[in-house]
Amino acid sequence: MSREILLLVDALAREKNVEREVVFGALENALASAMKKRFKEDADIRVSIDRTTGDHEGFRRWLVVPDEAGLQEPDQQELYSEAQEIIEGIDVGEYIEEALEPIEFGRIGAQAAKQAILQRIRDAEREQVLNDFLDRGENIVSGSVKRMDKGDAIIETGKIEARLPRAEMIPKENIRVGDRVRAWVYKVDRQARGQQVILSRTAPEFIRQLFENEVPEIEQGLLEIKAAARDAGIRAKIAVVAYDKRIDPIGTCVGMRGSRVTAVRNELGGEQVDIVLWADDPAEFVIGALAPAHVESIMVDEDKHAMDVVVDAENLPKAIGARGQNVRLASELTGWQINIMTPEESQSRQDEERTELRLTFISKLDVDEEIADILIDEGFSGLEEVAYVPIQELLEIEAFDEETVNELRARARNALLTEAIAQEEIVQTAPKDLLEVEGVTPELVTKLADSQVLTLDDLAELSTDELSEISGLNTEDASQMIMRARAHWFDDEA
Repeated sequence: MSREILLLVDALAREKNVEREVVFGALENALASAMKKRFKEDADIRVSIDRTTGDHEGFRRWLVVPDEAGLQEPDQQELYSEAQEIIEGIDVGEYIEEALEPIEFGRIGAQAAKQAILQRIRDAEREQVLNDFLDRGENIVSGSVKRMDKGDAIIETGKIEARLPRAEMIPKENIRVGDRVRAWVYKVDRQARGQQVILSRTAPEFIRQLFENEVPEIEQGLLEIKAAARDAGIRAKIAVVAYDKRIDPIGTCVGMRGSRVTAVRNELGGEQVDIVLWADDPAEFVIGALAPAHVESIMVDEDKHAMDVVVDAENLPKAIGARGQNVRLASELTGWQINIMTPEESQSRQDEERTELRLTFISKLDVDEEIADILIDEGFSGLEEVAYVPIQELLEIEAFDEETVNELRARARNALLTEAIAQEEIVQTAPKDLLEVEGVTPELVTKLADSQVLTLDDLAELSTDELSEISGLNTEDASQMIMRARAHWFDDEA
């Protein structure tokens, strides 16, 4: 039998062009599976084959685990305290082994063993091919369509078969068997039984890689694409920055007579590409991203990570774009929520905010409208500023003397303290399950309570727009919070 094993190993290693060690490992697994059938319980079996003689040994083994962990798998584990009585000095993580009677090779059948070995070899070959592919570091692959599978295209690229899902194809493109296709390596799924390499032609990273291939200055480090956003097949925006002052980043990406950007567009089915300058200043970046629209003014709200962008009537359609495409892509490119408005809408919002702030100052500071307007005109936007800005800033206001300033600061601080105590009381009485929802802060609990949203179910029943209005969250964050609040409904149903 020993000679038979060595002959089989050598034959399969030559036939499949794999290392003998791979074949030995596969055979050891096959023999271990056969030995395991002797036991009714889920035994852990190890088989060792001598690489020189072909002799093999089988062992049943138990993993030594800490006493405090307990036996999670009693058939395959032994507590440390009991293991010490069997083998003195053994440590957690080591194995207790018990030798088994060797199994005759003929009893499991040479064919069954060969099938198990061949499967192991196929897996090893597949893993090796995948590793070779990944070692090449290719972000974009090119290949021919071998077949279509439920709308997905199976792309043959070298020894690898990759899958291009229908959802990752550019809309309206008609891919057929035999077509040459380029795509970005979206992900690698090692657990997949079929194609492990998944491709995409719609991801923003695809357009970035295409430009990197067309623009050598990017590889040289003279130019960088900082961000990209796409409405695949229709329009895209990329933000570029040059690290060499002699380089025009936009012109470099466009190329002579538009050659570089045209090559990218042709690959993307004629997709329109806007190339904008990246800027450290978020407002400047947003203004560039909204091109070709001209921006009149911009207001930045750091807390909400949003910007109110004012454009005139002529530029309004350009700023928004068809079906909101331009502003949506600009928002994705910059990472900021962008609110487009006309000068009239902006003025109306400012008037509303001024009226609301005036009422706050009048009620919380117990002052008349004239004092409230003076504070607003001097740039004070809340009680915190009145209470804690350097006193000199308030003293510089001509209409205020020192006594007035001290009184205003004292009233503002008292109002803030009262609000904090009220907020703490609301939080203390709020249901525990509401407070445990991810993203629900004491400040949000107070805002919810002001709108009579007092329980987890109250929060779950809100619409996205309602929660956004109450909390100031963007629609995506508000939607996710509502879904988290509704999770217990589905748990109850289950």
